[in-house]
Amino acid sequence: MCLVRRDIFNARPEVDKCSTRHSVYKETIMILDALENADAYNALNSGFAKAFEFLRRDDLAELEEGRHDIDGERVYAMIVKAAGREREVGELEAHEQYIDVQYVISGTDEMGWRPRSSCTQPQAEYNDEDDYQMFSDRPTAWVAPDPGAFAIFFPNAPHIPLISAEQLHKAVVKVAVE
Repeated sequence: MCLVRRDIFNARPEVDKCSTRHSVYKETIMILDALENADAYNALNSGFAKAFEFLRRDDLAELEEGRHDIDGERVYAMIVKAAGREREVGELEAHEQYIDVQYVISGTDEMGWRPRSSCTQPQAEYNDEDDYQMFSDRPTAWVAPDPGAFAIFFPNAPHIPLISAEQLHKAVVKVAVE
């Protein structure tokens, strides 16, 4: 079993050794942490180091909306500025080819998630071309990262982003599953 845990005494995240990286994607649902601790997760995927380096850019808040290539199709970012939506409007989305690293630049993005194993209401089959599957199930938990914090959603973690009563500015880094 692969675990990501935070030592509450020294506030340092630790990643237990895993037999293979693939097991991480089967057993790790999501991670929520501050960018200052991000390097502790680099062992989970070789693309994470480049993803976190991008999120540490001094000019991140000034980047134009849209796609920004980091390492071709392996790691890229989407800069999003959008009005938040209500919880009831959002739908769970899951990916199989990419891991989402969702980073809040400004605003409060309340993100819902639910383990994929408990999703029973798929809206359609997985769309391989666009790497998503939508579910009508409702989240079992909500997290609201502060600006400067990130959430990592692995393929087994359907999630609802962009839930807010305000304008959001965020970066979503897509990291290819290994």
